[in-house]
Amino acid sequence: MRSIAQSAARLWQNAERSRAMLPIMAGICLACIGSAMLTTAVSLHLGKPGISPQVVQIVLTAYPVGFLIGCLVTRPAVAQYGHERTFVVILVLALLAACGFVLTDFLPSWICFRLLGGMAMASLFVVCESWINLYAEQHNRGALFSLYMLTTAIAVLLGQLLVGLVGPQSPHLFPVAAVTVLLALVSKFVGRRWPALPVTDPEHANSARPVKRLGPLALFRLAPVTVVAIFQGGITNMNIFVLTPIYGTQIGLSAATTVGLVTTISIAGMLAQTPVGWLSDRFERRIILLVQGILSVTLCATIAWLGNSSVPLLFVLFFVYGCTALTVYPVAMAFGASQLHSRHMVGASGTLLLLYSIGNVATPGISAGLMQHMGAPAMFLLLGGGAVLVTLAACYNLLRRPVTMATLQAIEEQV
Repeated sequence: MRSIAQSAARLWQNAERSRAMLPIMAGICLACIGSAMLTTAVSLHLGKPGISPQVVQIVLTAYPVGFLIGCLVTRPAVAQYGHERTFVVILVLALLAACGFVLTDFLPSWICFRLLGGMAMASLFVVCESWINLYAEQHNRGALFSLYMLTTAIAVLLGQLLVGLVGPQSPHLFPVAAVTVLLALVSKFVGRRWPALPVTDPEHANSARPVKRLGPLALFRLAPVTVVAIFQGGITNMNIFVLTPIYGTQIGLSAATTVGLVTTISIAGMLAQTPVGWLSDRFERRIILLVQGILSVTLCATIAWLGNSSVPLLFVLFFVYGCTALTVYPVAMAFGASQLHSRHMVGASGTLLLLYSIGNVATPGISAGLMQHMGAPAMFLLLGGGAVLVTLAACYNLLRRPVTMATLQAIEEQV
């Protein structure tokens, strides 16, 4: 009876914490919808004839460059002003960037708007992820983080649906995107306040001890599998969505079938977030990451070998791969947070998101080159190689000694 009562109390606590996150989820959802719409709208506009390829390349590159900058500058802002105030300031910057596209079609100015938009979205992610990790407890961190991942995935999907409803060539596309970002800002003021973080949160305490930023090497010493898995998550998420259309074309699939593959893997990732988050709160997260790595390697090899033999089989393999590979990020983040002191949450979120974005930016060109020289299945050579690294890192993390407070202090002193 006592165990049943404890389980019921824990379920009630998890439900309350999930409901308390609704204000932050509403804001991030609306902001992501607006960002997804702007990304598509800018790409469509740049595809019009008469626009210099050099200008197109610079405008498209501005967003990831801004994203990288946002990962680096958010931590000092949160330390100075707190999560909620920083969130509001970032939404204002995102709104200014969105309104810029409405006010002018002068392409050089769009470089600044995309740079500002990328910086704002990265900062929003750092604020939200660090706040969730500080707010969550060990037994529900995976579930809450999966809820956040599900929200962002649904937002991207809704953004594309809105583009279709408004019309890809509609002159109202940019205004609608700006209004969506405005609603994200309004929701912050009309909704409930975010629940208070634990009083031990040093970002809000007047501590004389400076909080140093943990870089990738320090984080690797604390949680190797988290660093490797986050980088692999960036590789997977970008390559699978950007290069699947090329893969489908090269193996002779129709355009509709190729779009179906992209939709299938996206839906699979969304559907799997909640059950994988539930599992990560009840079982050892390192083992889950090990299983995800092994399954990803197996699926990559199977798709490369049998991908063009049967279209129904290809859809099944892509669905299972989406369930596996697109849920590595939240499990890795939850495990990494469990190894850190709360004072490092914001800085660690920025560093890990920076690694994720580097994986996003750096690897599609490598994959495209491999596909050009070795054929379409080579796309899964890079993805499978990253999954091998996740598997090895999970094994290493399982075999080595657990991180102690003395280990953390020694790493802090060396930063």
